[in-house]
Amino acid sequence: MRIVVLAGGIGGARFLRGLKAAEPEADITVIGNTGDDIHLFGLKVCPDLDTVMYTLGGGIHEEQGWGRADESFSVKSELAAYGVGPEWFGLGDRDFATHIVRTQMTQAGYPLSAVTEALCARWQPGIRLIPMTDDRVETHVLIDTPAEGRKAVHFQEYWVRLHAAVDAHAVVPVGAEQAKPAPGVLEAIAAADVILFPPSNPVVSIGTILAVPGIREAIAEAGVPVVGLSPIVGGAPVRGMADKVLAAVGVEATAAAVAAHYGSGLLDGWLVDTVDAASVPEVEAAGIRCRAVPLLMTDVKASATMAREALTLAEEVRA
Repeated sequence: MRIVVLAGGIGGARFLRGLKAAEPEADITVIGNTGDDIHLFGLKVCPDLDTVMYTLGGGIHEEQGWGRADESFSVKSELAAYGVGPEWFGLGDRDFATHIVRTQMTQAGYPLSAVTEALCARWQPGIRLIPMTDDRVETHVLIDTPAEGRKAVHFQEYWVRLHAAVDAHAVVPVGAEQAKPAPGVLEAIAAADVILFPPSNPVVSIGTILAVPGIREAIAEAGVPVVGLSPIVGGAPVRGMADKVLAAVGVEATAAAVAAHYGSGLLDGWLVDTVDAASVPEVEAAGIRCRAVPLLMTDVKASATMAREALTLAEEVRA
C-alpha cells in the first residue's frame, strides 16, 4: 500500500508512528510542512521536518514531543551570556548539530529536499520525508500589540514567545504563492493508494502545505480516498492552540467545522472523536463520509488504532 501523509509537527509525527505500527509493510511518503521554518543564530531551522525525523528515528524528547532526548543547553546559555537572542526559542546542543549540517548544505547549493534526505540517512525514520517545497515559505500571523499596533510576526514568535495569547487577525504563508512543490511531491500523490490528513493543525500545518500551488489540485484529482482525522475533540484542540488560528481564518473550533474547512472537494472521509459523535450527520450531509472513533493518541497502540480506523474508512470510500 502506498500512503501519502501531509504532516505538521508533534501530532503528525505521533500519528505516523502509529501508522507505521499499523501498516509496517506500507510504502509511506510524508509531505512535511516548512511554513514553520525560521532562521536563528545564522542557521536554518525546520521544526516540523525535524520533529517527524526525530520521532520516527527514535531521537525525540518524548515528554515535550519536540527537540532531542537527553538534551543539554550549553550553547544557548553561552549565546545568552553574549546577549545574543532570541531567548524565547530554545535550541539544544544536539539539535544545533542538525541545523548546522542543514545550513552548510543549503549554503553549498543543495535544495532542502536533498538535505532532508541526507539527514534522514542518519535517522532512518522508515518513511520517505519530503518537504512541501524547496522554496522559502514562512507563515506569519497578523496580531495587535499594545506598543506597535497591528503588525505581522513570524508564526514561531506568535506560538512560542506569545503562546498565542493575543488574537490573530490573519495567517499568511508568505512566499507560498510563488513556491513550487518539491521534487517527488506531486509524483507521490499521483502514485498513492490513499492520502491521509493526520490530526495536525489545519491552518498552519496542513493548510500551509495545501497553499503551495499544485498540491491541493493534485490531491483533489488523485482519484484515491482522502481521509482526515479531526484535531479538535469536544470543541477544543487536543494539543496546542489550533483554535486561535482557526478563529483567525473564520473557522469555528469544532470537528464538523474543520471538515467543512477542508471541503468535500478535497476530503472523502473524516474521523471525529466519540465525544463528537453527534456531528457525524452534519459532516455526512456535506458529502464527506464520517465515523466517530477514539482520537486521543495516548500511546503508540492508540495511534495505531486510529491509523487503522482511517484506512478502514478509506476502504469504505473506495468501495
